[in-house]
Amino acid sequence: MSVFDVRKRDGLARIGMLKNGETVLSTPAVCDMQELFPSLGERGFTNLPLSAGVSDAEAFFEAGVEPSAVHPNAEAADDAGVYLFANWNNTLTDSRRYIEYLEKLYAKIRPDAARYAPASALPSNVASLIYCGFDLFDYTAVDLCTIQGKFCTTEGEFEADYMEKGICGCEGCRAGDLKLHNRLALEREIANARLWIERGQIREYMEMRCRMQPEQVEILRRLDRTNAFDGLYPAVRSSRFRANAGESMFRREIALFEERLVSRYVPPRSDICVLLPCASRKPYSLSRSHQMFMRVVDSRAHEVIVTSPLGVVPRELELVYPAGHYDVPVTGYWDLEEQELLTGFLTAYLEKHKYERILCHLEGGAKAVALEAAKRAGVTLEITCNDDRPLSQESLRALNAALEGSRKVKNDFIHGTMLFQFGEDVDTKGLVVKGRYPQVKALLKKTQLFTTDPTTGFIRPTHEGWARIKGYRVKISEGFIPQGDVLAPGVADCDPRIREGDEVLVEGDGYLATGKAAMGAQEMLSSKRGVAVKVRKTRK
Repeated sequence: MSVFDVRKRDGLARIGMLKNGETVLSTPAVCDMQELFPSLGERGFTNLPLSAGVSDAEAFFEAGVEPSAVHPNAEAADDAGVYLFANWNNTLTDSRRYIEYLEKLYAKIRPDAARYAPASALPSNVASLIYCGFDLFDYTAVDLCTIQGKFCTTEGEFEADYMEKGICGCEGCRAGDLKLHNRLALEREIANARLWIERGQIREYMEMRCRMQPEQVEILRRLDRTNAFDGLYPAVRSSRFRANAGESMFRREIALFEERLVSRYVPPRSDICVLLPCASRKPYSLSRSHQMFMRVVDSRAHEVIVTSPLGVVPRELELVYPAGHYDVPVTGYWDLEEQELLTGFLTAYLEKHKYERILCHLEGGAKAVALEAAKRAGVTLEITCNDDRPLSQESLRALNAALEGSRKVKNDFIHGTMLFQFGEDVDTKGLVVKGRYPQVKALLKKTQLFTTDPTTGFIRPTHEGWARIKGYRVKISEGFIPQGDVLAPGVADCDPRIREGDEVLVEGDGYLATGKAAMGAQEMLSSKRGVAVKVRKTRK
């Protein structure tokens, strides 16, 4: 029986370690699968078309020995170390069926087993397969291309004489060996994808690679629009978020940010909101432009940044991923699709959070978005930037005049972040914030309750801080005392809202630990292997 350990996740994509007898594979990987699993050469009743109905699946489909084949309309083995997605190569040009089957199959199988896509991987599509969560591949597809006289590259498959055009200088090309070139091209692309998983940026790599294949763009777009895998996407990342393509606007991180902003977050008590433009430097408040804005506003209004691709970022949340961790091409131009999406974000915010006055200190596309959002939300904007230059002296004087006589607002970024992060109105009265922003700690007298994580913007509660929070608990089995990190088999129950990267409190008999979730709630409860919580501090 094979044993698969997930070492790192990046959305659906994983880096893992597969052990099969004496063989150890670091995944994602390509190999001769019949050498790894000799039974593949003599098995039957697993190659049923994915479109076959329930009756056919019950009559003809057999999961068999490892790797255990899976079918959308058949039960999956619960103890498999590797799942084989038979006939997956037949879905690659049909994005609708691809996502439909992926949803059904992932709901059936254990998350801590490797996923094998037979006869599917080419240099031009393997990054997409890895992005969708596949771990194991064979050489069948590239060897078939060799037989057909096709030269495989990441951009597509070409005639064999392309080998002579100097496109590639691999060992196979130097020797005039097409089969060797095609195999090396596949191995190299898998290695590239692995690198970007390690960096936490497989999404950016996928957005770049899919451009040459319309089917892969379709898969990416359909994947972004399904909620079936939400629990597998992290709450935060420590890597930069690079929004360089139109598809970046629809990333699940943005959807989660906006959902928490509307459903959890509550602005500080203020009659006035001022809409401000974003800045290239993060967090915004460290930029020259926002330091000027903050001096003029002088805490007399609640500051809200309008930005692409996030839409709305209240000042208190400027540290939180992805608000404090994104880069976007800055041209001053927002196309109509971009404006429509951002208008929806700002409209939802203005409808949920009411202000007596809303000042619009924006220019260009951001100003157009604010005007349309105000119209849809049924509110009125006061324009303080008439020359489309927010930093001009005239605009800054107009902003200052509009705020004349307004009362000061207490912008408590600890409280605002806790609302966003935990969905609870955590009591922060009497806390003293010390340290240099953005890396600070909050104390009650001499007791430290919270610190900020500069890599994610989230709040890290101490044991004393957790006493003020009700949710985000992980319960471990009775009598189980972890030695180090908490493993998934020891988890008895957990808050269903937990995602990878969330701060959690682990509770057990005579045991408490603070830490960060290494997997989402669903995966914690259904996995038989792997680290569920990376423990930071224990108390027994």
